[in-house]
Amino acid sequence: MAAPLTAAQARTAWLEHLEHERRSSPRTLEAYGFAAARYIFFLEQHRGESLTVPGLTTVTAGELRAWLAHLRSGDHPLSPRSLSQSLSAIRTFHRFLDRRLDAPNSAVTLVRGPRVKPGVPRPITEDQAAGLLEEPSLDPDRESWEAARDQAVLTLLYGCGLRISEGLSLKRSDAPLSDVLRITGKGSKTRMVPVLPAVREAVDAYLAEVPFVLAPDGPLFLAKRGGRLSPRHVQQTVQNLRGRLGLPASATPHALRHSFATHLLGAGADLRSIQELLGHASLSTTQRYTEVDAAALLGAYNQAHPHA
Repeated sequence: MAAPLTAAQARTAWLEHLEHERRSSPRTLEAYGFAAARYIFFLEQHRGESLTVPGLTTVTAGELRAWLAHLRSGDHPLSPRSLSQSLSAIRTFHRFLDRRLDAPNSAVTLVRGPRVKPGVPRPITEDQAAGLLEEPSLDPDRESWEAARDQAVLTLLYGCGLRISEGLSLKRSDAPLSDVLRITGKGSKTRMVPVLPAVREAVDAYLAEVPFVLAPDGPLFLAKRGGRLSPRHVQQTVQNLRGRLGLPASATPHALRHSFATHLLGAGADLRSIQELLGHASLSTTQRYTEVDAAALLGAYNQAHPHA
């Protein structure tokens, strides 16, 4: 009879599943892998023995709470938000153990993380968004097709309010884009998103210059050597652009999605419509943008009112 997998081997299998099947970003893989490694190390120290997959099925709610308490103490205690993210990673790990390795553990669902107040989204202004979308075409060191591609991706994120994963999941057969785009988001939920002429034109300009033959079922956006464009490339591109434009660190690809929602709200769109466009499961998630809009109004008041 084969020896059971060690906890470390199960962690490796889980990370491979996240990378190749779930297409998780490098940043997510790093964070989840680190959280699981700390979790396994703590349990082995706590129990005084090496941990196997069968041993992970016997982890109690008390042991999980002890691990969280351990993360809250020491020389580098984690914040409530980081604790919540670590617990989320371990729950995902245990779901993998249950579904793929037949190693369930119901105790994990009994432990609640610390309450974390959702952060207010940090959008960029309309002028800053316009600068980000235009800047790739002004870079003399990039090949024209790469500049067109980056401009198309960023225009898509801002013009349709997409997540990076949603934009990069588009296939060649999705273009030329129609007036409405069907997007599959989190939880495999689909939504319909209107496509602005500027978005359609940016994608068409990229297709006119891309030097590769795109397979109908293949990815729409390709990397320099012809493979699928990665989320990391988009993040790095925006990081370089914001350095050239002098934008804050909050100017990220996801900030374009925040800006899409905030600018719609500022123009009079109702929350329900924005919820549907973003694919939020709960209206309370969308309501965070009202705090941004209120803060912007207050800032404008303080600058413009003579008695402020």
